[in-house]
Amino acid sequence: MDAPRFAIVVGGGFFGCTIAAHLQRHYGRVILIERESNLLQRASFSNQARVHHGYHYPRSLMTALRSKESYSRFTRNYADCLDQSFRHYYAVSNSFSKVNATYFEQFVRRIGAPISAMQPSESSLFSTETVEEAFLVEEAAFDAAKLRNRVRSDLNTANVEVLTGVVAQHVCRERGRVTVTCQSADDKFELEAGHVFNCAFSGINRLLRSSGLDPLPMKFELAELALVEPPAELRDVGITVMCGPFFSCMPFPALGLHSLSHVRYTPHFAWTNDTIEDALEQETWRLKPPETHFPLMVRDAARFVPALARCRYRNSLWEVKAILQNSESNDSRPILFARDVGMPGLHCVLGAKIDNVYDILDEIDRYLQASRMAA
Repeated sequence: MDAPRFAIVVGGGFFGCTIAAHLQRHYGRVILIERESNLLQRASFSNQARVHHGYHYPRSLMTALRSKESYSRFTRNYADCLDQSFRHYYAVSNSFSKVNATYFEQFVRRIGAPISAMQPSESSLFSTETVEEAFLVEEAAFDAAKLRNRVRSDLNTANVEVLTGVVAQHVCRERGRVTVTCQSADDKFELEAGHVFNCAFSGINRLLRSSGLDPLPMKFELAELALVEPPAELRDVGITVMCGPFFSCMPFPALGLHSLSHVRYTPHFAWTNDTIEDALEQETWRLKPPETHFPLMVRDAARFVPALARCRYRNSLWEVKAILQNSESNDSRPILFARDVGMPGLHCVLGAKIDNVYDILDEIDRYLQASRMAA
């Protein structure tokens, strides 16, 4: 197969898998490389499983509007992978919040997302001392196990070659094509392609550094997602208290539990681009994590939702989270599609929310179309 008609995707999370299946319409051959033993094992699984409808971003209107638009598309395309059966409330704290209840309601109505006042019978979930007002909204949670099966089917349909347990160690450009040096458990080999899409999330810079290329400006966090059994009155309920140093507790369908995350206590460590040795050292914390912050999370959350004090802790999921540095000030979560990073044909992709994958696909289509016209 001629290398220019051959594409490689590095990273078998939801973004990498979806991009690989999508690229098949542009290329004669697509190979997906994933270092883990299965797809969607890392950040695509170890996260809150929220499909964003825009509510989360009152300080970034553009992110909220893109979430609102993508939500309808995602819930339509992946309806069989979603839990939409629970009631979801967004509550605004009466202190330390960066928005008030009036602003939040006006913001939601401005972006056109569903919102309604709680019934009096529901208000007992929230402490009147700490919560200014709570609203009933519409948001879904995805089942990462079902999503894995779905993307595997999509990859098979698209005839994408999937290599799991394979590490992309190095990239270079030779003879007008990009060469990827790969390492499996028992073999080292090279693949050549016209384009390589680096979708490795927290491992994006690792591949760039090992290839002698400048890293992208990102911040990394070791993040803990606590998994709990909620009390009976919260079993079919999701709650997000915002906007500031607050928390969320919502269904985690893949394991039949609820996730509990807290803006202050979910991140354990944070670092920016240092050396590759520093990044690898931080990765060891994911495999041998520190002591859980669950007691701190639940103690604070119970001030707003007293019933959460009766959650039963089961486990925690740990992951290294990648964030664009320019997103820190306003909580925006834009996509990253960096073209020709360090060499022609090497592209880096980062999407912070699962539902903004459509923005990435649109950007890739525009890029490839422009490339064909230029040629």
